[in-house]
Amino acid sequence: MKQTKLDLVKEYKSYYTAKTNPEIVEIEEGKFLTIEGKGAPGGYEFQAKVGALYSLAYGVKMLMKKEGNDFTVAKLEGLWWVDSDRPYTEVPREEWRWKLLIRQPEFVTSEIVEKARQEVIKKKKIDLVNEVKFEKMKEGKCVQILHIGPYSTEPGSIAKMRKMMEEKNLVENGRHHEIYLVMAYPKKVPEQKLKTILRQPVKEKE
Repeated sequence: MKQTKLDLVKEYKSYYTAKTNPEIVEIEEGKFLTIEGKGAPGGYEFQAKVGALYSLAYGVKMLMKKEGNDFTVAKLEGLWWVDSDRPYTEVPREEWRWKLLIRQPEFVTSEIVEKARQEVIKKKKIDLVNEVKFEKMKEGKCVQILHIGPYSTEPGSIAKMRKMMEEKNLVENGRHHEIYLVMAYPKKVPEQKLKTILRQPVKEKE
C-alpha cells in the first residue's frame, strides 16, 4: 500500500495563500526549523546557511518517512531586519539581518530534530547544522500581499501594505516576513514569474 505524503502547503492553506491586494489575516502558531545570519541575500553566508537548513529539513523528512509519516519539505521563508532606525532599503545589503525558516508538520518533535541533526553531521559533515534551531512562531494579526515579480520591485508592494496599515491605524508588531512560493533558485525561474508572500505582523496604534 502506497503511503500518502503530507503536503504542508495544502495542509496549512491559509498560511501559504495571499492575494495581490493587501489584506489583514490572522496567522496561527507553527513549528519551524530556523537559522540566523547577516549579509546580502545570495552571499556566501546566506547560501551556506540555506544549505544547512535544507540538509536538516530533508534529514527530518527521511526519518519521518521511515516511520510512515512522509511529507513534502515546505517552502523557504525569511524574516528580515536591520540594526538601525532606517528602512532596510536604505541600508547596505551586507548589513541586512535575517532568519531563514522552513515549516514542519505538527508531528515533528525536538527529539526527531536532534536525531536527524546527528545523522546529517555524521553523514554530510555539515557543522553549520548545529546552528539550526527548532522553534514555534505565532505572528497573529498581519497585513500581507502576494508579490509577483523580481525581489527588486518589492518596495512597491510594501508601500501598498503600509498604506493599508495607515488607513486601519496599525503599526508594525514584528519583523518583515517573506515566504518564497516560487523562487529564482535552484531552478532558473524568470524574474517576472517569482511569487513571494510579504507579511507584516501588526497591532493597533496606541
